[in-house]
Amino acid sequence: MLLTKVVKIVNMSKKCKLIGLLFLFGLFVSSCKSGKDISNTNAPTPNPSKLSKPFIEDLKRKYPNENLVLISTTYGEMIVRLFNETPLHRDNFVKLVEKKYYDSLLFHRVIKDFMVQGGDPDSKTADFNKMLGDGDLGYTVPAEFKKELFHKKGMLCAAREGDDINPTKASSACQFYIVQGKKFTDETLKNVEYRINRPILHQLTKEYLESAGNEAIKTQYERYQKEGMKDSLAALKKKIDLSIMPLYEAKEHHTFTEEQKQAYKTIGGTPHLDGSYTVYGEVIVGLEVVDKIAEKETGKNDRPLENVRMKMLMIQKINK
Repeated sequence: MLLTKVVKIVNMSKKCKLIGLLFLFGLFVSSCKSGKDISNTNAPTPNPSKLSKPFIEDLKRKYPNENLVLISTTYGEMIVRLFNETPLHRDNFVKLVEKKYYDSLLFHRVIKDFMVQGGDPDSKTADFNKMLGDGDLGYTVPAEFKKELFHKKGMLCAAREGDDINPTKASSACQFYIVQGKKFTDETLKNVEYRINRPILHQLTKEYLESAGNEAIKTQYERYQKEGMKDSLAALKKKIDLSIMPLYEAKEHHTFTEEQKQAYKTIGGTPHLDGSYTVYGEVIVGLEVVDKIAEKETGKNDRPLENVRMKMLMIQKINK
């Protein structure tokens, strides 16, 4: 009986030890899970670049006369080159990067197949209920439109206020976007050209209708508009377009070059923004990071539901 009691005591002791070990293991798993949740909630500012020094040196040799900026994000790293053809935007961006202005700011507006936008100074500590996009630095940068710099995928561009309050199309001093865009066909590019040139066509149509001898056409045009006769109005517009086309061709208007068409058909972009927003840089490393950010689920005002932070560093500065 004594042996039986000893065996029972030993078995009980083993069970207690086993229960204790299971309890401790449960605490360990719970602790690890809790730590994981905390790290996701408080996503740290991106760390400095892990790109190798030889890789960076190769880039410097490839772009010896251009400023190069590293943009570290929550989802990877990008390197952009700043165009010397847009010196006002180039110098302003370099100044802000060197002041560490962009560090810890958010990509606060993300639209898939369009672009990712950041740089609002209010985004650093903004809660999710705050509307972002209106923050500025108290000054603007004059527009610098260059035909050869267009909105293909990966281009760094300046955000700005709308034409109604900003007719000169001056750029925000701090907010920028990087183009993701989509691919186009010859037909869709022709439609984009028409949209860009629409103000010119509208003005020529107005002048045509006001010209002597066209009173009957003007009356007909206005009646179709007033009565909502869309098909009849479209047919009349086509006739008017044939008459004003020589004047349109003689005026300066937007047309895509063969280089632009090829880029928009193979790489993609946002061609309808050409000539309206300044393009001043290009992602040369890490273009896939733009795609990762653009995939993020968004909520109100196209803000990602998970904060996507940035940090910037000059890796090559060229004094001009």
